[in-house]
Amino acid sequence: MTDPKQINGFSRFTKDQQRCWLTEHFLRPDQLSELSRFDAEDGKLQDVIDNFSENTVANFPMPFGVAPNFLVDGKVYAVPMVIEESSVVAAASAAAKYWQSRGGFRTEVIASEKLGQLHFRWSGKPERRAALLPALCTRVRASTKSLTERMEARGGGVRNITWKHLPEVSEDCYQLLVSFGTADSMGANFINTVLEAYGQELRRWAVDCPELTAEERDLEVIMAILSNNTPNCVVKAWVECPIEKMAIPVGGVDPFDFARRFKYAVDIAREDPYRAVTHNKGIMNGVDAVVLATGNDFRAIEAATHAFAARDGKYRSLSQCRIDNDVFRFELTLPLALGTVGGLTKLHPLANVALDVLGRPGAHELMGVMAAAGLAQNFAALRSLVTTGIQKGHMKMHLQNILSSLGATATERTRTAEKFNGETVSHHGVREFLEELRREG
Repeated sequence: MTDPKQINGFSRFTKDQQRCWLTEHFLRPDQLSELSRFDAEDGKLQDVIDNFSENTVANFPMPFGVAPNFLVDGKVYAVPMVIEESSVVAAASAAAKYWQSRGGFRTEVIASEKLGQLHFRWSGKPERRAALLPALCTRVRASTKSLTERMEARGGGVRNITWKHLPEVSEDCYQLLVSFGTADSMGANFINTVLEAYGQELRRWAVDCPELTAEERDLEVIMAILSNNTPNCVVKAWVECPIEKMAIPVGGVDPFDFARRFKYAVDIAREDPYRAVTHNKGIMNGVDAVVLATGNDFRAIEAATHAFAARDGKYRSLSQCRIDNDVFRFELTLPLALGTVGGLTKLHPLANVALDVLGRPGAHELMGVMAAAGLAQNFAALRSLVTTGIQKGHMKMHLQNILSSLGATATERTRTAEKFNGETVSHHGVREFLEELRREG
């Protein structure tokens, strides 16, 4: 007997039919209304949102916040952040304000190349590659001229082609590793289109290239795809000031002692992978929030970032801290393959708003702002860790989530915040206090 929870043709249902089926088999009847609760009133807008993905039975709202006072390369930004975790926007804002009066954040785009790979089987010998590559490059580039000319007009295009042998996979396994410039677009579709065209031309080359011997004509294209590992699309952000100017707004903390403890904490994350993962997650709290707000791909950014953190064979912190001649310098280096035109950055109305808030930056400018947000978040977290501890600020923000889950009124929120000011916050403790308030009346 077929399980009624199994279904064929679900994607062909209307949205209402999908919602009804889901409610019938997996939800309570009263939950049907929850699926439509956040529908856009504008039908055209809802159509746009539905087409972002497949089988979309509901919208999933996320908070869109703003962290003001970011001074980055001499320009003041209000940084849009989409994130559900308590205290992230508040912490980034506090760090931005702190550094605003100390020179702000400085950034440098070190490189902005993206990579793609064409993998194939070939019967030729590895040593033949050097002789064949120049003519092959000329041929595949010529075959994609119509695909690349518009990107080239914007300053992008194919930068370099390397022919690599991958004997670890198989003796006949090879790849063309292609580097691209994609101007202000993220460029995934452009890169994949060019690589697939290269694959078609590679097949033709194996058939009709006069330089190939009969033994070298056996060639099979396996796959063509961009790489989300982007070690040549990297940005650096840093803050710097004399330690004597680093007064911390926490009673009794000496600036020199704070700087020493701060550097010690960063050094731990440089050497201890267990700490480094948590340390880098904090950085990505800030980075991912801006990635989401601007309609970029946070999954690609995350994958590239963690590969970059382990590039020397050991997983390390992405940020570093130095103290030279009583000058404190805190810096972050990470890969950010971003776009400010095309894709979701154009289609999502709030991504458009986010880019307007930022002043319509190009990709390089956005890389700098995003890195500054990650560094700010990292600074705020470490400042708490080496002074008051992370939970004081975090649980203050989390208290509001607890109160929401318990249906607290505005008055109850105020009374509870007063009660737990300076005290440990727990769900159990808050619930007991609310119950006592409600008994009183």
